[in-house]
Amino acid sequence: MDLRELGVYLKSRRDRISPADVGLSAGPRRRVAGLRRDEVATLARASVDYYVQLEQGRGTQPSEQMLAALARALRLTSDERDHLYHLAGRPLPPASSGSAHVQPALLNLLEQLTSTPAQVMTDLSVPLVQNRLAEALLGPAAPGDGVRASFVCQWFTDPAARARYHPDEHEHQSRVFVADLRAAIAKRGRDALAEELVSTLRASSEEFAHLWEQREVAVRRTDRKRLVHPALGVLELDCMNLLSEDGGQRLLWFTAPPGSDRLELLAAVGTQDLAPR
Repeated sequence: MDLRELGVYLKSRRDRISPADVGLSAGPRRRVAGLRRDEVATLARASVDYYVQLEQGRGTQPSEQMLAALARALRLTSDERDHLYHLAGRPLPPASSGSAHVQPALLNLLEQLTSTPAQVMTDLSVPLVQNRLAEALLGPAAPGDGVRASFVCQWFTDPAARARYHPDEHEHQSRVFVADLRAAIAKRGRDALAEELVSTLRASSEEFAHLWEQREVAVRRTDRKRLVHPALGVLELDCMNLLSEDGGQRLLWFTAPPGSDRLELLAAVGTQDLAPR
């Protein structure tokens, strides 16, 4: 761990990013070429004091979650993210963990989708980041480690994971999730995390085991969903998927049928009175 070099490196990455790169207004009296410290702290959901300490080479060793948040806020490439972890003395997160590096292209697209719910997930359905409307629609991502971080794992092992989906949709969504998971795992080849996920689900869920044996394969690209919001009731939305070039991550966003005002109402309601997903 080299906190002094970590601070220098963070400053160098901060200086190269303009406010426009992260959707911020520069303002008329800006004195720095890049982002201000408080702006990085806000983007990473850290306190300003803590971020200042990091840049000054002081303070405690940042957690893996904080490093992931800083990498996203500073738009680091995969190589730059790895260097950040090395300087902080932390192991690199697995590619499919909830702390995985969000591919910058998908993150940039996500931040442009301000008027529709959107989120980025791994190919094993581990949520990485979502916008405000996605949290209003789906609730906050449920915590979990390892295979338990996968929403597919939660879908088949935790009844609360299905609370936002209309009961008539459960059977269909189960088939969609399993067919997509089989496609993702086949593309990965022999992968320890993927094998553990399937093994856990086959042992924990008779429904999953039955569907897995049917060997249906279909990559999720578009899907009509009926979701249940605690304040707005049933919402019928189209879910679109954009896969990264390597297939390891996907951007999902929801659109309403033409003429519907449901997403506008969702934006007005926001995240008040949300129950966990």
